[in-house]
Amino acid sequence: MSSHPLTFVLVPGAYQGGWSWQPVAQRLRAAGHAAVVLTLPGLADGDPRTGWHLSDAVDHVVDEVERRDLRSVVLVAQSWGGYPVTGAAHRLGGRIAAVVYYNAIVPARGVPLIAENPDYREMLRAAIEASPDGSVAVTPDQMPLLAPEWDDPARQFLYELLVPQPGAYYTEALDVDPVTELGLPVAYIASENDLVLARPGPEYAARLGILPVTVPGGHESMLTRPDDAAAALLAISEKWPAEAEETAG
Repeated sequence: MSSHPLTFVLVPGAYQGGWSWQPVAQRLRAAGHAAVVLTLPGLADGDPRTGWHLSDAVDHVVDEVERRDLRSVVLVAQSWGGYPVTGAAHRLGGRIAAVVYYNAIVPARGVPLIAENPDYREMLRAAIEASPDGSVAVTPDQMPLLAPEWDDPARQFLYELLVPQPGAYYTEALDVDPVTELGLPVAYIASENDLVLARPGPEYAARLGILPVTVPGGHESMLTRPDDAAAALLAISEKWPAEAEETAG
């Protein structure tokens, strides 16, 4: 284990709330660390989907870390969550011990998610234009891609937990450098059977100049394979230099 406890702040991807990280959070706490799961604006049950901007998601991560006065923070992003986590890391200074991308997009400056993949661009733009509130919803036929290791009843259960994603979260970009410019430890975890990420995980890891750590499962493996996800996070944290944690503390 790390030289002293870390605080993992777990940020979900599109369509889901902090519940998607809860099984991993429980395992991290059992290992002696603190863990906080976040639900971003517009993604809680009953939230309106209109009026949200990418800056609101970034602000929410920053505000929660500061409001709780969290230190030695490991920001962990899944999927689209790479955007708000990247933006927040640039604003949280010495509170951050490390950043981990988990089946996540590593944003390029000025490039929104909708531009990361030509197929995504057409599909997402059409969904946004067709929706009365400009949001994007998962369709039932996409569930085998999200959770290939689960059977149909489990996928149906997951489907009923998902909510539409505010469209601006997909069409707006960040104007920041990669987190590698912050001098922090950075890691990338990629599931071996991720079928929906806009680009292969190793390509995103290459943007950070590192190789990914591979875990079993599909895109939602933090939910479908929480033992493996937590073990990967814990193993990575053991390799970080102690001075990184001390700086964050």
